[in-house]
Amino acid sequence: MSVLERSESAPGASTPLPIDWDDAEMTAAVVLAESRLLGDHGWADYVRSIARSARTRGIPAGFFPVTMDSRGIEFGFEEQGLRWDLWDEPEPGRNLRLAFNLTHEFCLLLRHRLDVLGHPDGEKARIEHYLEKIQVFISHSKHDNDGESVANSIREWIHTHSPLASFFDVYDIPPGLSFEKVLLHQIGAGAVMAVHTDSYSSGEWCRREVIEAKRRLVPMVVVDCVRDIDPRQIPYLGNTPVIRMDPDRKDRIETVAGCLLDEIFRTWLWLCRVGRYQEKFPNVLFTARPPELVVLAAPFLRREETVSIIVYPEPLLSADEERLFSEIAPNLRVQTLTEWLEGRQ
Repeated sequence: MSVLERSESAPGASTPLPIDWDDAEMTAAVVLAESRLLGDHGWADYVRSIARSARTRGIPAGFFPVTMDSRGIEFGFEEQGLRWDLWDEPEPGRNLRLAFNLTHEFCLLLRHRLDVLGHPDGEKARIEHYLEKIQVFISHSKHDNDGESVANSIREWIHTHSPLASFFDVYDIPPGLSFEKVLLHQIGAGAVMAVHTDSYSSGEWCRREVIEAKRRLVPMVVVDCVRDIDPRQIPYLGNTPVIRMDPDRKDRIETVAGCLLDEIFRTWLWLCRVGRYQEKFPNVLFTARPPELVVLAAPFLRREETVSIIVYPEPLLSADEERLFSEIAPNLRVQTLTEWLEGRQ
């Protein structure tokens, strides 16, 4: 994935180099629209041409205007923009908010790409799916004073300050439906945020939710809100980003949500990258994180085809981890994507 900046005119020209929309499977263009840009007719026309090009290409070419000051809106883009100029935080906070919102939009583009890879003829269904919010499953314990309180605060922040959606069993399981079936379905519907408080690891459903998330290879982060002691750490929380948050202050929810969104983006980007290989090589399981032993129980390993290789992103597993895999599953190889691709040449 390359990130290119256009902030100066090309040599011998009055505008920057054009965007090569065909240089990647998906391309997103972000324009910081403000008065100086609008005042330069050549640059203004250049930016409008980017918008037109993206529009003709449809969803695979994302165009995201960011209004930096009050005149930025005068560009008159058809596309909904981000109003940086109207956000009331100090500038560092606004920049973080901008990064969060853009990452969310890039995640929607990646999810669309995954839909295209999986259902090349389902155009209507893909557009409807693009408009759906990304779901966050908030896993928490109800057996201490902090679990539900922190989870409620996260849920409220998500609904008030973000374009995400949340699943919180108290509110979101419709009457008459199976508690177990709904929970297990929702775990695989988006991403999981595990609120780790003192009684979290002792909760039967908390353990089950973590195991199901790992089995299904969904993006997940752990919010460390342990106040005193957790008598039994869930071993399956390994290989997962952990963010510390004081259960009283609850002052890092935006950081927690941003970390989860980064994990979603990284996971879906990986799946887009390996999507071309998945159908051709049914004996390979592609995981977006270094594999753990719990992956041996993944539903993907229950297919008729025998999975003989697990492929994961760099860096390499440690020698100790590789030895564990070889002892427990001697017929299963674990390789980085680079190693696997080199072996196929």
